[in-house]
Amino acid sequence: MTDNIPIVLHGFWRSTASWRVRIALGLKGLDWIDVPHHLRLGEQRAPEYLALNPQGFVPALETGGEVLTQSMAICEFLDETHAQAPLLPKGAMARAKVRAAAQVIACDTHPLQNLKVLKMLKKRGLDQAATDAWAAEVIESGLAAFASLVGKNDGPYCFGDNVTLADVLLVPQLGNARRFGARFDFGRIAQIEAACMKLPAFIAAAPENQPDAEQTGAG
Repeated sequence: MTDNIPIVLHGFWRSTASWRVRIALGLKGLDWIDVPHHLRLGEQRAPEYLALNPQGFVPALETGGEVLTQSMAICEFLDETHAQAPLLPKGAMARAKVRAAAQVIACDTHPLQNLKVLKMLKKRGLDQAATDAWAAEVIESGLAAFASLVGKNDGPYCFGDNVTLADVLLVPQLGNARRFGARFDFGRIAQIEAACMKLPAFIAAAPENQPDAEQTGAG
């Protein structure tokens, strides 16, 4: 794949899954066209978007006449097609460890506190405070496990001196931690975030820096 093939990213400014992909695109030095879909207004359920992603989730990425969904798959596709700033280290064991840490967030933490799940909890009688407490507990449990997986590694980032997929997943999850008042003072996590947020790709990908950000509600 060449870098001049247009990339279209369907997302939402505060979606942590979209945030991951923005970071990966930025680390790879790629340009993209941003197409926002306001999740709280249900724009992700519009027929034209469901034709791209039948799940009605963001992100979706269009490139070369194809559509990709699921942020982890998109990030790994970008990594496999653009060699610069690799998100996975060399060696099968090292790559597996990075993927395992990333999946603690992508598979076991984020899905249990995303918008769809929180709406289901409210339908079953939980008020806003109880729903937020659920999200915070889920996040804290996931971050504690994540911290244990990366705790013995040296370097400013999750797995040493280079940013990996684990860092790409961690930083957006900490955005959700703040939204729900969850603790994230586990191991090296705060220090890793501080190191990542010195990098232009992470700064540019932050929700408040997106064209569709609702500035009065960002934070």
